[in-house]
Amino acid sequence: MIPVIMSGGSGTRLWPLSRKHKPKQFIPLFGDDTMFQETLLRLNGLENIRAPIVVCNNDHRFMVAEQLHELEVNESQIILEPFGRNTAPALAIAALQASHAGDDPILLVLAADHMIEDVPAFHQAIKVAQEQAEAGALVTFGIVPTSANTGYGYIQAAERSSVCSVKAFVEKPDLATAKQYVDSGSYYWNSGMFMFKASTLLSELEQHSPSILSSCIDALDNGVKDLDFIRLQTEAFEACPSDSIDYAVMEHTSKAVVVPLDAGWSDVGSWSSLWECAKQDGDKNVLQGDVMIDEVTNSYIHSEHRLVSVLGLDNIVVVETADAVMVASKESAQQVKNIVNRLVKEERSEAENHRLCYRPWGHYDSIDVGERFQVKRICVNVGASLSLQMHHHRAEHWIVVSGTAEVTCGDEVLLLSENESTFIPLGTKHRLHNPGKVVLEMIEVQSGSYLGEDDIIRFEDNYQRS
Repeated sequence: MIPVIMSGGSGTRLWPLSRKHKPKQFIPLFGDDTMFQETLLRLNGLENIRAPIVVCNNDHRFMVAEQLHELEVNESQIILEPFGRNTAPALAIAALQASHAGDDPILLVLAADHMIEDVPAFHQAIKVAQEQAEAGALVTFGIVPTSANTGYGYIQAAERSSVCSVKAFVEKPDLATAKQYVDSGSYYWNSGMFMFKASTLLSELEQHSPSILSSCIDALDNGVKDLDFIRLQTEAFEACPSDSIDYAVMEHTSKAVVVPLDAGWSDVGSWSSLWECAKQDGDKNVLQGDVMIDEVTNSYIHSEHRLVSVLGLDNIVVVETADAVMVASKESAQQVKNIVNRLVKEERSEAENHRLCYRPWGHYDSIDVGERFQVKRICVNVGASLSLQMHHHRAEHWIVVSGTAEVTCGDEVLLLSENESTFIPLGTKHRLHNPGKVVLEMIEVQSGSYLGEDDIIRFEDNYQRS
């Protein structure tokens, strides 16, 4: 069995904690591990699990690779989509790639940003589903509903059993219809989790969505291997229709069955659902970070960088990050997408990036910025290097705080130790490398007429960035 981890979401519903370039699946919301890592960890204990296939976008590739490395998950396959084309093309690519070895594995399709509390119940459902998948069924996991939720699509089962034939897939209903669905006992939330043989999916795609399959074959066959990543051919994938696996296959196939899953599942799709899933105190508050409250109830309060104090309020969400603070009632917190849309329209960086930005070589934190200057704290991993680059509009001062820096500046290469510094003139080719055995930490002071990240001309790069 090969886990296929779908990790293409942008996670804007949990802004400002989750952002385009670091969405919720790469954030530790419930402990030390991220949601992406927890998705893999909860498979521990299952038999005959192979290394995963991860489908993600180009911007997230190094976070995926690093978080797999932290779990010591080796031999994984990371497929990079040049742009989103929904779940049917992503799963077609995964099934084609899984079949390259010549065998016909079972694929367990999981989202990277879901939470499941009862892992033994999840494992039992997987075992039931595996028997069906081996017999040629397309299995979807239907969540036993706990409320008349209007935020999910529903699956209508033809009967009540541990395995049910699918009668219909239905769109997100209004509240009255959702109540009817739940009261009937014949409907399940559509989880977006599946299991099937690779050959079964490909056969059904060929029958019901041949244009998707042919485009995906072209995109994969003409793609390239880049470091640890599989890059699809852009033109072929662009020609692929954008469709969900439900519309492309599941609503048309005669092989669909649903396995009910009652395991404390949540897609953590809003601040309210995050509050519901997290551990609450006696006043039904979830408090994370440096938080002080007085007469506060039923609230989610998250602090990352400073003391947050809240007094005399009920049913609210407060989230503080290094560069943004959001305050909302829990009922209004889903409207955070309106704020994100405004940030995008105004081209503000807070829509896409945190102040702390991760790169394949490490990370940097924008400490201060003003007219014609910017200060960053840069951390370079052991053995890592930034690209050989130059800037047209800025000069840079580098001061080593800890570790050792190997600096290329023009034709000169020098070593800097703690408390030593150097100057990179505007227009000079330069590179920063960490040759030491500890993380290199340094302060960079930029000065010039333009300080944007797009003022980088790369001549050489270990990570194949343009």
